[in-house]
Amino acid sequence: MKKVGFVSLGCPKNLVDSEVMMGMLDQKGWTITPQASEAEVVVVNTCAFIESAKRESIEAILDMAELKSRGKARKLIVTGCLAERYREELRREIPEVDVVFGVNELEKIVSSCENHDAADPEGDRSYPLYLYDETTPRLKATPRFTTYMKLAEGCDHTCSFCIIPKLRGPFRSRPVESLLAEARTHAAQGVCELNLISQDTTHYGHDLGDANGLPRLLAGLAQIDGLDWIRFLYCYPNHVTRELMETVARHKNICRYFDIPLQHVSEKLLQSMRRGGSRKRFVELLSSIREVIPEAALRTTFIVGYPGETGEDFRELCDFVEEIQFDHVGVFAYSDEEGTRAFEGAEKVPTPQAEERRAQLMEIQRRLASSRNAKRVGQEVRVLIEGPSSETDLLLQGRMESQAPGIDGVVLINDVGDGLNPQPGDFAQVEISEAHDYDVVGKITAIESRT
Repeated sequence: MKKVGFVSLGCPKNLVDSEVMMGMLDQKGWTITPQASEAEVVVVNTCAFIESAKRESIEAILDMAELKSRGKARKLIVTGCLAERYREELRREIPEVDVVFGVNELEKIVSSCENHDAADPEGDRSYPLYLYDETTPRLKATPRFTTYMKLAEGCDHTCSFCIIPKLRGPFRSRPVESLLAEARTHAAQGVCELNLISQDTTHYGHDLGDANGLPRLLAGLAQIDGLDWIRFLYCYPNHVTRELMETVARHKNICRYFDIPLQHVSEKLLQSMRRGGSRKRFVELLSSIREVIPEAALRTTFIVGYPGETGEDFRELCDFVEEIQFDHVGVFAYSDEEGTRAFEGAEKVPTPQAEERRAQLMEIQRRLASSRNAKRVGQEVRVLIEGPSSETDLLLQGRMESQAPGIDGVVLINDVGDGLNPQPGDFAQVEISEAHDYDVVGKITAIESRT
């Protein structure tokens, strides 16, 4: 039996690419094994967004190269963004790597695995920009009740710190009919949480001539039976419209959750980042969301230590976080990426100072999140049960509507009401009894019946 092991790194968009490649191999009779030591072929799907992601990818490749040298694997394949960006360097510097292909060449996976010599079977011939559809085979790596659906590929933005448009090409949306068909398939397979992703979900449909593509798509998805939570991630702030807010408000199965990476609030830095916007405009946007949907959860990410960031710029950012009181915040220290506009810029902030600012901002968010969670004690909340906690098998774990998978806190369950037997994928009522910085703890009081 032919066995292949996957190491998938980076964001959910990369995970979908891995699932597509696994689906193609599954159709050809390959078995996907979670034990890399048992695999004849090992595939590392890499990330290259920032320096830490590149390091993680290189370490994974070296680990698998070592496994190949002393184990069963006869071939090591590297794909993904790092492969797209540094394919020749990977071939030259890590000779244990047999095949390297980029993000638009996913369909090479079968021939790369089945070709019995070590050479790259198809060389570097040019491939068209890739975009999977509802007919593409896919083997999910997520639990059966939750999945990601990629709305589009590529990006049209020219953010000065980001290399992704050069790696994945221009923004290109999937037709709405394709997405609705895929969503119906997921629902029929037991998915109750559908997470919509792309480089900019709010730009969905613009390239197809539909300026309101995302609201229209969401309204269509909301009609599909079985999809209890429909969540969209990665919103560009300039594209979050009133119509989008009102669409979310109208449909109870669209999560009251807005993930809007703002990156900064200093107008000077936002202009340098080639993103536009200002603190005033962001306050107006977030206030509008809370006006239309008072219970909406707000998530954002920021970059600190961007070239030219002064102490005053950083203090303005900290004040903004205190003012808005986001539900969730991620903070990155600026990563100097060759090939981006910011790489050529002057006034670089020393890395230790950027890391110190990151720690300071995260401490502000930790305090705010802890205070927010403390107010939940005594409340009953609806929770999607995921299964045993990732921390300990002694606890169950779930998430509220305000918590996206893998990036936000969780609900830890230390008690279950008499006669209840919660299973992964169940929705339950949980009474919150304890609050921590990012997680809360509670008891299941009831389980929803699903027909």
